[in-house]
Amino acid sequence: MSQSESRPLIAVLNGPNINMLGLRQPHIYGSATLDDVEQLCAEVAEPLGLAIDFRQTNSEGELVTWVQECRGRAAGIVINPAGYTTTSIALLDALLASEVPTIEVHITNIHRREEFRQHSYVSKAAVGVICGLGIRGYALALQAMAEILEERP
Repeated sequence: MSQSESRPLIAVLNGPNINMLGLRQPHIYGSATLDDVEQLCAEVAEPLGLAIDFRQTNSEGELVTWVQECRGRAAGIVINPAGYTTTSIALLDALLASEVPTIEVHITNIHRREEFRQHSYVSKAAVGVICGLGIRGYALALQAMAEILEERP
């Protein structure tokens, strides 16, 4: 993961079961696949002048390592922590240590779901949270990240 000289690098990181998009509970998560999400991110990032590093893992430790790698290398993080949203203090600590702006994304509106899904450790490290707008949330997060980076000195 390295930052392009001409385009800021945004790590688009996805947690567990996101690889099952399109198959897993499409009535909740929609019919779009992980490949569709990656393609959307690439299409949105290009005109915004952003480079993306798109990844998905089912492993908490691997996700934490990827976040740590962002420190000093990526300009920002867009993350769908999925099941680690409500459980991973290690992920929260890594995001805080990365010292790069982070936007949390959820495909569903976590606040309209089961009570246990309504708490997010990740939100404590995020500059913003987008939820409930399907995969469009990724596009909105990249647009917001571009604006955040433009505002920085």
